[in-house]
Amino acid sequence: MKILFAIQGTGNGHLSRARDIYPELIKYGEVDVLISGIQVDVQVPFPVKYRYYGMSFIFGKNGGVDIWETAKKLKLFKLIKDIRSFPIDEYDLVINDFEPVTAWACKLRKKPCIGLSHQSAVLSPYAPVSPEKDWKGKLILKRYAPVTAFYGFHFRSYTKNIFTPVIRREIRELQPTNEGHYTVYLPAYNDAQLIEHLCKFDNVQWQVFSKHNKEPLDFKNVHIQPIENTAFIKSMASSEGVLCGAGFEGPAEAMYLGKKLMVIPMQQQYEQQCNAAAAETLGVPVIKTLSRKYYERIRWWLALGTPVKVDFPDQTEDIIRRLIEEHAPKKYESTKTPIPVVNEQDL
Repeated sequence: MKILFAIQGTGNGHLSRARDIYPELIKYGEVDVLISGIQVDVQVPFPVKYRYYGMSFIFGKNGGVDIWETAKKLKLFKLIKDIRSFPIDEYDLVINDFEPVTAWACKLRKKPCIGLSHQSAVLSPYAPVSPEKDWKGKLILKRYAPVTAFYGFHFRSYTKNIFTPVIRREIRELQPTNEGHYTVYLPAYNDAQLIEHLCKFDNVQWQVFSKHNKEPLDFKNVHIQPIENTAFIKSMASSEGVLCGAGFEGPAEAMYLGKKLMVIPMQQQYEQQCNAAAAETLGVPVIKTLSRKYYERIRWWLALGTPVKVDFPDQTEDIIRRLIEEHAPKKYESTKTPIPVVNEQDL
């Protein structure tokens, strides 16, 4: 069976999750990988056949998506050309992690496209949503990479096709420690803003990972270094707590490691607003912006915050097996017995 695994390259979570999904997919056939997007910081340990410009949301430096920069970098005619020209009919099964080129290529040719992503779970009517209405953001999320069926990941299993996060093996194998520092990853803020605010909490050592600086920088108790996978994991695993955006994989990994967590959702980013709402139901403190307005909330978290207890079992093998059994063409059907998946709510 020839499988296409298409991955969104904006942010790091999609590629981090793919590290564990790819080894399961290759058990069932020949797998070609496609990555689209222009904001990739994570390298992958498997071959990538296609790299496309795609359609990326550009992180700003003031806490949100930079709409103007996103519009400037959008190459609409190239995107349409790539969608129309991609050889989607060469594949027996298309698995899509929020990747627009292949999702729309499938839609154009009326070919099944199976979503395997966090965004699919966010769009479920059973998942928590942001209290702030954002119909534009929801519409963009829904239309960005349309699929015909989905398997989603979220902080809880809200329905039978939503599973707890894929925690990559290199995180599962860690032995967490506490060296007293706090790990920070807030790519929507520039380094000057992070220094301005974090140095106000002078009894804390902050280890900041930056998308905006290529060289290490120290200022008082704030230590900035470029984002790098191994260094970030080491810092997070040995931290007392994690301050980060309301993405998905980063907060999930912090909770799995037993770290106290505070999240700041990106402004004008519907998915992160929904993630923040879901995290808050677990007991994770949320603040809207990194600003003086929330200093007392941050001080409370530093002094009294505690880790949130979660149960994120390793289900990756079972999820991929179920996907293959339910969606592979009949001639490639697995002979293995379907795996019953236990959920909190069987809807």
